Amino acid sequence: MKIFHKMPPVHTPISSRFPWLACLAATLLTLVAMTSAASAASRKIPENYTIVTTCGMVTDIVREVAGDKARVTGLMGEGVDPHLYKPTRDDVAKLLQADVVFYSGLMLEGRMSDTFLKVARKGAHVFAVTDLLDEKFLLEPAEFAGHTDPHVWMDVKGWMDAVKVVARSLGEVDAANAAYYDQNARRYSVQLAKLDDYARKTLATIPKERRVLITAHDAFNYFGRAYDIDVRGIQGISTESEAGVADINKLVDFLVGRKIPAIFVESSVSDKNIKALIEGCKSRGHPVRIGGELFSDAMGKPGTYEGTYVGMIDHNATTIARALGGEAPERGLNGRLTSKR
Repeated sequence: MKIFHKMPPVHTPISSRFPWLACLAATLLTLVAMTSAASAASRKIPENYTIVTTCGMVTDIVREVAGDKARVTGLMGEGVDPHLYKPTRDDVAKLLQADVVFYSGLMLEGRMSDTFLKVARKGAHVFAVTDLLDEKFLLEPAEFAGHTDPHVWMDVKGWMDAVKVVARSLGEVDAANAAYYDQNARRYSVQLAKLDDYARKTLATIPKERRVLITAHDAFNYFGRAYDIDVRGIQGISTESEAGVADINKLVDFLVGRKIPAIFVESSVSDKNIKALIEGCKSRGHPVRIGGELFSDAMGKPGTYEGTYVGMIDHNATTIARALGGEAPERGLNGRLTSKR
């Protein structure tokens, strides 16, 4: 029997101005899940079936759990911003032909709502990997206009729950291999527990007064809570939001007052606001440098260590610690980070 997980409303930034759009999207997704369940129930999963995923962080954990039982195709590559991503005709075709679809959820993939509706109507098995997250874990900062912060992968323990969702979901659609998926998830979770411990201990070496992370947009709130760092993003939850002059000036005052030595750019977000901060601090006699490029909504190049979820977080924790005066090995947790020399 096909079982649909709850599908959180899919978000576009405009819904913060028109809340009824988010409510309408949630209602439509619920209706689609109900009407498509019958057709999905009769859809047998073939051997070496096809899975299509959205952002790289989802793609990586699905590949780890699915192993050699499925062919996994990710739609979003390096440097791609999921907030702004609109699927191409080829992407839509891949999704419609998929046996299983995994997406992050919590309204991250804002411009894919219509496509998810089409896929669900076709009877594909569609899952949000954030399905198991406890509401007490989720953050809803005031500046997010009533929306949940979707960047849960920044807390490794939270993303470990996403791995459990993948294993459970694949076990439902392919019951014959449920034990295999569970075993893969357990093995991978051991790696993630080690990664979480590394990030926690490494970032704790940053002097308390310098433990401040300033980036282009609010993608690091879960990271800050998990690893005890004061996080301040110039833009809001979505990269479509714009930072005002007052926001920039406020952060300049903060940087100068706290004498923070470095701020960070993101691989998938424009650096224009970061440059404005640097110029503002310079005019006040306080030099601030770019401490490095962090991965926020996308991972590194495919085929590289940084192009995996473990490598992404390892890179971020190591880069932040070294730039803010902490102690971290240049090549990171597993000695695999790309050397900057």
